Amino acid sequence: MTCLVVKAGGSRVFPQWKALFAELMPELEVREWDDPTLDPARIDYALVWQPEPGRLAAMPNLRAILSVAAGVDHVVSDPSWSRSIPLIRMGEEQTRGQMADYVLWAVLSLLRDVPRWQAAQAAAQWVRRECAPLLSSDLRVGVMGLGSLGEVVARRLVAAGFDVLGWSRSQHEIEGVTCFWGEGQQTAFVTECHVLVCLLPETDQTRGLITYELLQQLRQPSGLVNVARGPIVVEADLLRALEEGVLHGAVLDVFDHEPLPADSALWRAPRAIITPHIASEASRPVRARQVVQTLHALERGEDVPLRYDPVRGY
Repeated sequence: MTCLVVKAGGSRVFPQWKALFAELMPELEVREWDDPTLDPARIDYALVWQPEPGRLAAMPNLRAILSVAAGVDHVVSDPSWSRSIPLIRMGEEQTRGQMADYVLWAVLSLLRDVPRWQAAQAAAQWVRRECAPLLSSDLRVGVMGLGSLGEVVARRLVAAGFDVLGWSRSQHEIEGVTCFWGEGQQTAFVTECHVLVCLLPETDQTRGLITYELLQQLRQPSGLVNVARGPIVVEADLLRALEEGVLHGAVLDVFDHEPLPADSALWRAPRAIITPHIASEASRPVRARQVVQTLHALERGEDVPLRYDPVRGY
């Protein structure tokens, strides 16, 4: 019997995973990550979030690793993980739709100056603007990263009336989106944007990419939405840009350290909205269905979408 081990949500939610897989793929043996009776050699597949370093390498017959999230940095950061084992990201329709909804809300919040009204409400102050707000068509929004999530986000912003640009490592064509690509076109892309939406994967090339100098290049009023990974943005530079007014506002869902420590200066940063890494969270039933579809494809010897490429880093 094919065996799937699950590390996602802990012992409290494991019965939910087991019940879902029993309904969707009854021939699958589903075991809990910390089950002391489980022989690592019995494991064919692993569905994981933040596995302890070395645990995956201790499974000698592991055929594939499935990330419970869209990101895979929590797996690839383990130096003992074998790059020859397929690693598959989560990224079905619900995940993409939730991300598009979140980014649209975030960009609209920056457009209508929501951080200002939040601060005024907290101080019980009736503060009005001296000028009329911008329209969506006045704002150029740049999406960094045009993968399975970024393309859907870009299309949603176009539908909402924004002037949308996109940048990615490789060339893309998306209707209604002005696309840039490669390092050579990065500056041209950034200097055309008011709001930067980061949807890049965390790799050696993207870590620390968004600096004070890059944020300075944005058009005014400028904004940042980070729904990718915290380390892509240099937090000290982000704080400086907000404190100096170089950056008009920011919506931040991901951070260097999560949960964001209570003493982090980001909690008190001016014109910042913080959410606890909740931009896109597919339900367990939806994720279980994607896992089962992936396992069936792998069992048939087929290639699967959203497979991590060690060469590209995503």
